[in-house]
Amino acid sequence: MTEAHDDAELIKTLRMNELFDFYGDLLTAKQRRYIELYYADDLSLGEIAEEFSVSRQAVYDNIRRTGKLLEEYEAKLHLLAQYTGLDDAATALQQYAAVHYPTDTQFQTLVTALQQHLAR
Repeated sequence: MTEAHDDAELIKTLRMNELFDFYGDLLTAKQRRYIELYYADDLSLGEIAEEFSVSRQAVYDNIRRTGKLLEEYEAKLHLLAQYTGLDDAATALQQYAAVHYPTDTQFQTLVTALQQHLAR
């Protein structure tokens, strides 16, 4: 495999894990388990197929359909995009506060609380 392919796979894995964090509860137990095993636990299609006594193709099809479903949820609800925007804004605010208000402890505390709230 090429380095570009490896990078693309890593980006896809990160994306699926992020989408799963937001929308995993909307999936069936089987869908959740396949996605967890494949993307989070890094099991191969063959290993998952063996665990569930199904074909590699069945696992592949389920993971592909579930990934598409997660993308559809994001396209409709935009929860990941909203979270990312808020997190970026909180980081920019923290950096601005550190430079322009380093001695304002109340402001620093509020920014820290915002970042902690977003981290939950």
